[in-house]
Amino acid sequence: MRDLIILGSGPAGLTAGLYSARAHLKPLIVDGHEPGGQLTLTTTVENFPGFPEGLMGPDLIRSMRQQAERFGAEYRQGAATAADLSRRPFRITIDGATEECRSLIIATGASAKMLGLESERKLVGHGVSTCATCDGFFFQDQEVMVVGGGDSALEEALFLTKFAKRVTVIHRRDRLRASKIMQDKAFGNPKIAFLWDSVPEEILDVAQQKVTAVRVRNVKTGAVVDHRVDGVFVAIGHTPNTAVFRGLIEMDAVGYITTHDGTKTSVPGVFAAGDVQDHVYRQAITAAGSGCMAAIDAERFLEHEG
Repeated sequence: MRDLIILGSGPAGLTAGLYSARAHLKPLIVDGHEPGGQLTLTTTVENFPGFPEGLMGPDLIRSMRQQAERFGAEYRQGAATAADLSRRPFRITIDGATEECRSLIIATGASAKMLGLESERKLVGHGVSTCATCDGFFFQDQEVMVVGGGDSALEEALFLTKFAKRVTVIHRRDRLRASKIMQDKAFGNPKIAFLWDSVPEEILDVAQQKVTAVRVRNVKTGAVVDHRVDGVFVAIGHTPNTAVFRGLIEMDAVGYITTHDGTKTSVPGVFAAGDVQDHVYRQAITAAGSGCMAAIDAERFLEHEG
């Protein structure tokens, strides 16, 4: 029987692990399908406070892991494949083995939807990004492409105009799905151009380990053209990693866990932190902050509920 299990090992899960370990809860941190979360796919992180020169995403995660471990956090490889939250102790199945706990923090994050291209996967962190707020600064006076047609894509495009000299939004249809106010802002920005009825077929150039162009196919004519760009931002949405908990805990229509009064969920004793419940900010620092909150909420729950 454990006092606390933390599912997820990104900034939210590791910060929750640090705070709960220092509170002598001896948390078990389960790595999940993406150990370290999206930071492990990031090269230089320049917006995490305390590191004026910046640092590599994997290095930041490694330091967080070591810090939590120093105070007694325990790690386990694998991911939750089933859960019973109907009564305490909660029962969590981790790759076939069952663990029981008196409280649970879900920090399983959200995975960015990708295009599914092999070249895209190989160039993540080398010109391909899913976060303009994180990486836009690196594209000063360069040309970038944003893939998508919803509000998220236009938000990314508008943000990127602060840095890039030209932003091309590529969309598979001839009209956007975004709200009218976002469309008006984007259409009115002289730095933003649109490429309609088109999809990326390949991102160049894997051999150079950097983005040099995007091979684009027109879905109506079949014509294929290479568009020279220095970066590609994929903005086709995120999927919260909550499938295991569907039907067990309150979520919104997309699958993000609903929280109230801090990090509390609809199940007493179960808390949620980071991108698994935040579809607005999605930053390492906000995830870490909510991980801290979840650990404190869990500690207070255990003190009062036993």
